[in-house]
Amino acid sequence: MAPLAAPPPTATEAAPTAPAAPAPAAPSAASSDPSTSSPARAVPDYDGRGEEPATVGDAALWVPRVLLFPFYVVSEYLVRRPLAWVITTAERKQWASVVKDFFLFGEEKKIGVVPTAFIDFGFRASVGLYAFWDDFLGSGHDLRFHGSTFGLDWLQGTVADRIWLDKDKSSRVDLRVDASHRPDQLFGGIGPRTLDRDRTRYGVDRIQGGPVFDVTYWRGSRFRALSGLRYASFRDASCCDDPSLVSRAAEGKATLPPGFAGYTAGFQRAELTVDTRKPRPEPQTGLRLELESELAADVTRSQSTWVRYGGTAGAFADLTGHQRTVSLSVSLLFADPLGREPVPFTELVQLGGGGLMRAYLSGRLMDRSAAVSTLKYRWPIWAGLDGTIQVATGNVFGAGLKDFDWNLLRLSSAVGIETIGSPDHTFEVLTGLGTETFADGTKISSVRLVFGTNRGF
Repeated sequence: MAPLAAPPPTATEAAPTAPAAPAPAAPSAASSDPSTSSPARAVPDYDGRGEEPATVGDAALWVPRVLLFPFYVVSEYLVRRPLAWVITTAERKQWASVVKDFFLFGEEKKIGVVPTAFIDFGFRASVGLYAFWDDFLGSGHDLRFHGSTFGLDWLQGTVADRIWLDKDKSSRVDLRVDASHRPDQLFGGIGPRTLDRDRTRYGVDRIQGGPVFDVTYWRGSRFRALSGLRYASFRDASCCDDPSLVSRAAEGKATLPPGFAGYTAGFQRAELTVDTRKPRPEPQTGLRLELESELAADVTRSQSTWVRYGGTAGAFADLTGHQRTVSLSVSLLFADPLGREPVPFTELVQLGGGGLMRAYLSGRLMDRSAAVSTLKYRWPIWAGLDGTIQVATGNVFGAGLKDFDWNLLRLSSAVGIETIGSPDHTFEVLTGLGTETFADGTKISSVRLVFGTNRGF
């Protein structure tokens, strides 16, 4: 439709005195023909730099993308996007303010009680409460508590009385007590050749308490020392369609592991971490070395003394400078008796659970030593949330890795999402697949799914 013409001026309107501008020339037939018009001019390169060349990091980023693509699909479309929708909706509707006002107390919100839940398929689920009180009896004095349950036969709790030793909160002393009463503990046997089909269950009563000193002294470097008493008592129990260890032993189909009669041990432990990386949001390229050592002795048996020690060395490459990090680490762990009695089975080196090779349930793999190599890709997916993809190979072995064999290694792969920041109250989603040994055909034997909040203080 043609534009409407302007109405003619009325008699009362003043006529313009400036000369009229010449009418623009009508376009020629040639210029109106699209086939003869000149092509669009490219955008000038004003700064003279041209397109930025691809970097080594850009090229290297495709390696984990291709190898770990299936895990990325699970993380992206089954976990991250639904979770991002929830977070976006929560921000738009200001759920955080409602939750904060409901669960936190005081003018400065230094007191809080938060409900928790944790599901680790293969164990009984739990619900509980996490509570904190900052500046409890004065500035720099905090209280932490986490308790969880799934009935009277499933009780677990941790209390920490914390004192910060400096204003920037880089060093602290905790007086900590942990206790658990659970019927669902897993025993997968001792040694590298154990099979998933032979796993059994038992119950445990466990109490540990003592002081903990923790200091961050340079970049990501840290030193931690703790000591105290550890009491453990074991009993007959079954769970999750697995038979009881005690009943299998009574039938002659299994042997009770060393230390099943229980023990009360005094212990001293030290952990040293040297990390060249600065805290986030700085780029995470660097090196990390972790060393640990623990000496323990059963106070009721003079010949029951043991030592646990080992370390992990890792290299990290931030591919883009924005916390998209690929890391490769190697871990060696050992447990040796110092007296005539063997190391209690729960004090042996263990893989799985919250430690190395996370596709396995806690207690599935244990022995006197372990060797593990882990390739991990970590990237930020939301404010306060990181995605992780990891593939590890390794296994437990006898004393000093004496029966190490490449054919006895296993594969563990996992993908997950976890919160970053304070470890006092963390949230995690993880799924993983673990295999039998290479000698047994590397068949998938472990499927793990974790969802909920962990305690880490």
